[in-house]
Amino acid sequence: MTNTMTSTVLISFLACLLLVNVEGQVGHSKARCLCLNGLVNHVKSRHIEKLEVYTSSHSCRNMEIIVTLKNGKGKKCLNPEAPFAKKTIEKIMKKHRSVQ
Repeated sequence: MTNTMTSTVLISFLACLLLVNVEGQVGHSKARCLCLNGLVNHVKSRHIEKLEVYTSSHSCRNMEIIVTLKNGKGKKCLNPEAPFAKKTIEKIMKKHRSVQ
């Protein structure tokens, strides 16, 4: 009887540990990158309405730069390695530092 009771308690304890461990884990590890349809190297500055920079994260390993175009012409993904993107980010960072 003691052996059965000990086994039941041990199994219950292990089941609780397993539930706690599974509950704390992130679901799917699929990348949820926004820029899946290719990158552009340049966009005319006068056509840019908004620029968003997303650093790499657990959901997407890539740095992503998304440009919203004026006049509702959609969004484009800039190549972070392109000289235009680097200069644009540099300008924004400089502006941001001067505001603070």
